Amino acid sequence: MPQHDFVFTSESVSEGHPDKVCDRISDAIVDTFLAAEPQARCGVETLATTNHIVLAGEVRGPAQWHYRDQLVENTKDMLIEVARHAVRDIGYEQEGFHWQRAEVDCLIHGQSADIALGVDAFGNKDEGAGDQGMMFGYACNETAELMPAPIYYAHAILRSLAEARHSGAAPLLGPDAKSQVTLQYIAGKPVRAMAILVSAQHSPTIGQDEVREIVRPHVVNVLPEGWMCDEAHFYINPTGRFVIGGPDGDCGLTGRKIIVDTYGGAAPHGGGAFSGKDPSKVDRSAAYAARYLAKNVVAAGLADRCTIQVAYGIGMSKPISVYIETGGTGRVDETKLSTVLQELMDLSPRGIRTHLGLNRPIYARTAAYGHFGRAPEPDGGFSWERLDLVDALRRAF
Repeated sequence: MPQHDFVFTSESVSEGHPDKVCDRISDAIVDTFLAAEPQARCGVETLATTNHIVLAGEVRGPAQWHYRDQLVENTKDMLIEVARHAVRDIGYEQEGFHWQRAEVDCLIHGQSADIALGVDAFGNKDEGAGDQGMMFGYACNETAELMPAPIYYAHAILRSLAEARHSGAAPLLGPDAKSQVTLQYIAGKPVRAMAILVSAQHSPTIGQDEVREIVRPHVVNVLPEGWMCDEAHFYINPTGRFVIGGPDGDCGLTGRKIIVDTYGGAAPHGGGAFSGKDPSKVDRSAAYAARYLAKNVVAAGLADRCTIQVAYGIGMSKPISVYIETGGTGRVDETKLSTVLQELMDLSPRGIRTHLGLNRPIYARTAAYGHFGRAPEPDGGFSWERLDLVDALRRAF
């Protein structure tokens, strides 16, 4: 974003949003395959509507899970249970969408042999990218997590509400919710909220005013002190009622919240979704690698913000191009920075997966509240948020 005075808005959606329900199911299936076989391949899509879930896509897992290019019935039954447990964990036990009563169709089948030919390593050929495309990573110094402030606070509001709902502190709220945060920037830095909008699913026993007071502390406590907008621009459930929600109120699909998943519109996006894809798919792994590199650049003090693009061709092991842009905030030569980053990290699909330890069941947790700006976890979750290149980058310059 430019360095001057402006306002900027980002949105987030909760784990109970219809599209996020689908992302969670798809990623839970990816985790199931990776737990059984670290080199498993998954491209899984989910559709959810009123008491109905459809699973589709292509996979390659343990040999006993397949018969030719089809999954055996026991495997299909297992994946149906994975879907049900994901919905249960989110908290859906409603008449129109219930984890136990929803019908689940599993149409998942084996991976295309033609795609496998381009991706698999054999002979002198290294593992190739699972598809063509370009992926972006971004970091900036607006927050301690090196994320754009609007999307960071939009996620934080909904995460706080979800924690209260799961703990029983907010029993009158439902799983579905959306937030939108508009911040004022002066000289390129966020200084306060101009408007806050939250739509929260609720029990029919309460109205808009009650929902407003339930939500208010979760907004005030998340924002920095003195940032709260005025009352006239604090919008809660603007339609007046939000009882019917989740897939019962709106059909959900995997991969429809790619801006919510990344930087809230503050940086470019290559167009590829993350959820439902194993880490051989560069839509996911290369976007994680680009965020990892950009975050380390900013953390090392080499720039106030950094955008990195990498581009791949299907079946090709090395990126076609690597682009770095610091928006006039860089303190080092960008051409040299590109060279140093590629020396510090192998950006081939295999190199990314190895460097970040991505062949693990760590993806269901990424499906809501953003893939970036999260703390690295002991089991390897959110490894792309590590800052272990900072010292090497400082030494290089």
